[in-house]
Amino acid sequence: MHRVSVGNPVKTYAILLAAGIGARVGGELPKQFLRISGKTILEHSIEVFGRSALIDGIIVVAHADFVAMCEDICKKILPKKILRILVGGDTRQESSRIGIESIEDLEAKVLVHDAVRPLLTGDVIDACVTALDTWDAVDVAIPTADTIIRVDGDMTIADIPDRKSLMRGQTPQAFKLSVIRKAHRLASGVGNCTFTDDCGLVKMFSVAKIHVIEGNDCNIKITYPIDVFIADKLFQLRQFHATGADLSKLNGRVLVIFGASGGIGGSMAKIAREHGAKVYGFSRADGVDIGKSSHVKMALASVCENERRIDYAVNAAGILKKGNICHMSDSDIGEEIATNYVGCINVARGAYDYLKRSRGALLFFASSSYTRGRASFGVYSSTKAAVVNLTQAIAEEWVSDGIRVNAVNPERTATSMRLLNFGEEDPESLASPEFVAEKSLCTLLQDYSGQVVDIKRSVSV
Repeated sequence: MHRVSVGNPVKTYAILLAAGIGARVGGELPKQFLRISGKTILEHSIEVFGRSALIDGIIVVAHADFVAMCEDICKKILPKKILRILVGGDTRQESSRIGIESIEDLEAKVLVHDAVRPLLTGDVIDACVTALDTWDAVDVAIPTADTIIRVDGDMTIADIPDRKSLMRGQTPQAFKLSVIRKAHRLASGVGNCTFTDDCGLVKMFSVAKIHVIEGNDCNIKITYPIDVFIADKLFQLRQFHATGADLSKLNGRVLVIFGASGGIGGSMAKIAREHGAKVYGFSRADGVDIGKSSHVKMALASVCENERRIDYAVNAAGILKKGNICHMSDSDIGEEIATNYVGCINVARGAYDYLKRSRGALLFFASSSYTRGRASFGVYSSTKAAVVNLTQAIAEEWVSDGIRVNAVNPERTATSMRLLNFGEEDPESLASPEFVAEKSLCTLLQDYSGQVVDIKRSVSV
């Protein structure tokens, strides 16, 4: 092992292996093109590498029959980071070699990843890249909770290894380019040499010692039909935390907030104005009911008439009417659905043309109750689940228009709506509207889209 010279930094490449057919999952398309949480599995995998500041370029290795489909996907996301799309080989090993040999650098850091592991996280990527400053080869693995048995050909137990020394391998696997290139070239000179991962080649030919870093239990490989359902649920429960941003970037921008009379929306308006934004707030107090599309259209048109542009639109309006579903009136149910869900549709449709021109951002508000319906909150919980699905859907629809669409999921917040439904609570157990508002404004400024962003005080950012 050796360290990379600080005076001669090397580039870091990610090779995504997407050349498989995935017959065990079933269906007409290979599994990398199945949709989970609003996007293809391949899109999820590309995006996680694209978000890493440590990755300089991405190489996709695809099946010959699906290169065009990969090209269409890559045109929509991170086109500047996608270096090339290559036709893969008949085996995983051959596809990996094709990707590696396409890199012209004398030395580089290379991460090889199965594209059908869409739940990879950025911290694992960063750990792999950093580990290559010390090691020549790096594997990612997690401890096994199951007892592993080795069987003979007649399906009798031959051995039961001590599971304390066993781990389950994942990807990415990371290498110095010279190391993994040497391993593949040595393998090409040996007949019938086929491995299911690149670390196996490095180990077989003793090219380098392989360091292991711990992966993530959620970084599953989509192999069987049940994996699709598990991954979809993991995406739904995944935590994407709000990060900080330079709010001075709001200076001179035009921000429209529905539900700005108080609570989080009112705090957003105040903070944005303090940072130089031109803020227009609307609420029922002003006669604007977001449940009515005509009200939303007129409000947005009035802003554009004054400012000639709209950069950001936020729907912070919400209604919570606690009660057993059978005891709620039709009017209460209708009002809650109209404000919490139909209102988001109205804001999205009304703001689309303006945000397309400015390549701006749209922000909705979810709730922790969107993941599971709760007694006495059936209508509210279901509307918030609908808002999440709406966010993911229109983020995908509008990606080519340059519009970012996200939903924030704040922890319990000290608003008048909460006080009305839950009464007095320990102030220390609640986030302040100002805190949530600031993090929500930061989310508006981020470049990601289609995310449910958790806002919690306990998260260090």
